[in-house]
Amino acid sequence: MPPQAPKNGLGIAALVVAIVALISVVGGVVLGIVAVILGFLGWQRAKRGEATNGGIAIAGIVLGILSIIEAIVVIVLSLWVFNEVGGTDYMQCLSDAGSDQDAVQQCADQFQNRVEDQFSVTLTTPRPTS
Repeated sequence: MPPQAPKNGLGIAALVVAIVALISVVGGVVLGIVAVILGFLGWQRAKRGEATNGGIAIAGIVLGILSIIEAIVVIVLSLWVFNEVGGTDYMQCLSDAGSDQDAVQQCADQFQNRVEDQFSVTLTTPRPTS
């Protein structure tokens, strides 16, 4: 009877999912958790001798953890910047404006001015060319 082929799928999957998580950032937390779980399962297979890619599984675990950290940092920084430029005030203004389009436009103009002042930039609305 030929020897059983190594079951390396979990370790490889952990590494691939972790790389996607690092690149995507948006799904970094969820994909990072998936990568860590797959990595640990693959590492356990390698420890039992059922797989030969324990190093790849560990790399998936490490990159999965890094992607979780990266995603959390990006989320925290995004929320901080949103609050710094008056994002919560803008959301409240829109809520108060309701369906009054003039008030909604005034909210947008105030928010744009605040962003421009905060970052010393000028925001322009792209216009279609004919």
